[in-house]
Amino acid sequence: MSTEDLEVPAGGHRQVRFSAPPEATEILLVRHGETIAADPERPFPLVDGHGDPELAPEGVEQAVRVADRLAGSRIDAIYVTTLRRTLETAAPLVERTGLVPIPEPDLREVRLGEWEGGLYRHKVVSLDPVALEMFERERWDVVPGAESNEELARRVRAGIERISRDQRGGRVVVFSHGGAIGMVLSLATGSRPFAFVAVDNGSISTIIVTEDKWFHRGYNDVCHLG
Repeated sequence: MSTEDLEVPAGGHRQVRFSAPPEATEILLVRHGETIAADPERPFPLVDGHGDPELAPEGVEQAVRVADRLAGSRIDAIYVTTLRRTLETAAPLVERTGLVPIPEPDLREVRLGEWEGGLYRHKVVSLDPVALEMFERERWDVVPGAESNEELARRVRAGIERISRDQRGGRVVVFSHGGAIGMVLSLATGSRPFAFVAVDNGSISTIIVTEDKWFHRGYNDVCHLG
C-alpha cells in the first residue's frame, strides 16, 4: 500500500494517545507514609527479618491525602505487604472504599541484612563508607547480609506478575516500599538499578502490565501531598 492509498481525515492525523489493551492491569504503586524516627539505640522490631516501624504523625497525614486523591476513582483491589507501615498507609483508603487489603509479601522492602531495624538510615546520613559504596555501585548487597539486586528483582517481578494475573484488566493500588518500587520501575524501564529508588513517602508511581510488557506511566506523583 502506498501513502496515496491512505485516507487522510480533514485536518490531518493527530498524535495518538497511549491506549492500554483491555486485558492490561494498571498498577498504582504507593510508597508508604513517613515512619517514626530511627534510633540506633532502640532498633525497630523485626518481622521476618525486616524492620517494622509504625507511621509517624506525618505519615498518617500522608495516608489521608493518598486516600483523598484516590478514593473517588476506580479501584478494583488494594494490596499491602506484610509490614505494618503499608497497612497503616492503606487504612484511610480501605475505610473509604470498603475493599479488603490483599497481602503481597513479595513487594515488601529490600532486606538490609545487618543494617535492619533502622540502622540503615544512620549509616546513610552519617555517610558511612559502605553506604557510599552501595550507592556508587548501585547494589544493595554491598551492605553485609543484604539482599542482592537479583534476588530483589526476582521476587518483585513475581509479585507484580501475580497481581496482574489475578486482577487482569483491573486498576489496583499497591502500597509498597521505596526499594521495592524502585526495582519495579527499573524492571519496567530497563534502567539502572537505583535510578528510581528516591520515591517520596506517599508518592504514586504507575505501571501498566500486559502479558508480555510493562509500561512505565508515572513516577513520584506527589501533587496530593501539598
